[in-house]
Amino acid sequence: MALHTSGLIVMVAFYLLVMAIGIWASFKSKRMEKNSLSGQMEVSFLANRRVTLAVGVFTMTATWVGGAFIIGVAETVYDPTKGLVWALIPLQMSLSFIIGGLFFAKPMRDKKYITMMDPFQKKYGKTLTGLLAVVPFVSEVMWVPVTLISLGVTVSVFSDLPLSLCIWISAAVAILYTVLGGLYSVAFTDVIQLSLVFCSLWLCTPFVLASDVYSDLSLTAFNHTYQAPWLGRLDPDDMWRWIDNFLAMSVGNLAFQDFHQRTLSSSSTFTARMMCFIAAGVVLILGIPPVLIGAVAASTDWNMTSYGSPSPYERGESAMVLPIVLLHLTPTAVFVVGMGAIAGAAMSSTDSCLLAATSIFTTNIYKMIRNQVSDRELQWVIRITILVVGIGGTSLTYVDSRVLAFWILSSDLTYTIMLPQLICVLFIKVSNSYGAMAGYIIAFVMRVLCGEPVFSLPAILRFPDGTFEDGVYIQRWPFKTICMLTSLVTIVTISYVTALLFNKGILPESMDVFKVKAWGVLSPPEEAPEYEDDNEKVSSEPMLDSKC
Repeated sequence: MALHTSGLIVMVAFYLLVMAIGIWASFKSKRMEKNSLSGQMEVSFLANRRVTLAVGVFTMTATWVGGAFIIGVAETVYDPTKGLVWALIPLQMSLSFIIGGLFFAKPMRDKKYITMMDPFQKKYGKTLTGLLAVVPFVSEVMWVPVTLISLGVTVSVFSDLPLSLCIWISAAVAILYTVLGGLYSVAFTDVIQLSLVFCSLWLCTPFVLASDVYSDLSLTAFNHTYQAPWLGRLDPDDMWRWIDNFLAMSVGNLAFQDFHQRTLSSSSTFTARMMCFIAAGVVLILGIPPVLIGAVAASTDWNMTSYGSPSPYERGESAMVLPIVLLHLTPTAVFVVGMGAIAGAAMSSTDSCLLAATSIFTTNIYKMIRNQVSDRELQWVIRITILVVGIGGTSLTYVDSRVLAFWILSSDLTYTIMLPQLICVLFIKVSNSYGAMAGYIIAFVMRVLCGEPVFSLPAILRFPDGTFEDGVYIQRWPFKTICMLTSLVTIVTISYVTALLFNKGILPESMDVFKVKAWGVLSPPEEAPEYEDDNEKVSSEPMLDSKC
């Protein structure tokens, strides 16, 4: 596409603004390190647990309302093979926050953990926790291309720059300010980014709706006008697959470090829970504009626009439909503002992924290898890990350029493998290391055997009623949920049986490598570090005092 000078100038200005805020926050973070008695990781990963409700809502929402959220929802609504019925990401995110606030925020924040893997370390020990931590770490790395693809698509729409170059430039900016300031930089930039997203999306949407090139949305929702109805359809054969994806992208999000990093960084347990409930409402509000824009795109006669024929779907540009609509259906100034919204949303998610992956690796994998680590060494490990994760995640964009492909796959891993583990370690007392390892292996093996088209993995374990599409076997049964539930049952069953066998003396104590009998099902072989009570901490400057 031709160079859009004003859009490019605004994008550069936005990048510079984000960098400036990130650098300012990094100085604030350095001052906190000097004045705080907390460790290096609490300051870098949790902003010394001083995140207030106002900032918490901003950073919680901004983490999930990324470029993939905005572009992905519009793309799915517009796609004639899917439609609104397959674009329920806002509802899924909202449900995830509500469940997290009701059940997960309190037990995690009360124990003052640093990462979501700390309860595993406390109950199962460092070695097994390090093995389990590989899955959430990989999931976070796979989330990076989700955000960067949407950001690169945005920049490429109004410039002559190739998509890959736009992605790398965007990644470099996010990596730099995340390295500099940790969660402080991420949280403060999230405030600016989400504010821009909220205002920009709701500013652009009325202009899109005011254009005269599309048909009545109430008619095109059900009738085939220019393409299939944008409301979409759910065939009986796809019902179980729809339920499977819905659960994986809602409940499965509770096994992401990003979510727990926000609740754990809050100033109190009450704040942690409230930020979840408020963010649940905000994410629904932010989901309305991309739905409307996708519906307009599906109802547009593209011959009447400067874009012309054929349509974006026929040109293979469905993933770019939101910026295309803003470019061709709104005034230039509105288009520029809309691009800023997408850029802000994408950047806010990218930095969160980098920091979440780094916190998992540093706290639960690297410290397993090196027991004694100085603060200076941790600083360098954090910086190098952010850089490596950023480069590795960005490189994955060459594997698949679809915005939602990695999102679904990343949620898939956390849902099938990590969610049952997290439920058991927090709420099922009988669970032990034997059950955790057995559940981990079962879930991993089953998920691999079910196949994955993105990585050309054939479906060896085929459930009934599947179908072949372009030579690839597509599962119609809810295979992800089956894997998750199988893992959950395995963990509980094996834990109970092994505890019974060792405690009753049926198996000799010499075979009890995880010391289930010696320590009991609730006592860990290696205690996780205890953290001070909030009232014993040296008070530090709060992040944006609020009476909310």
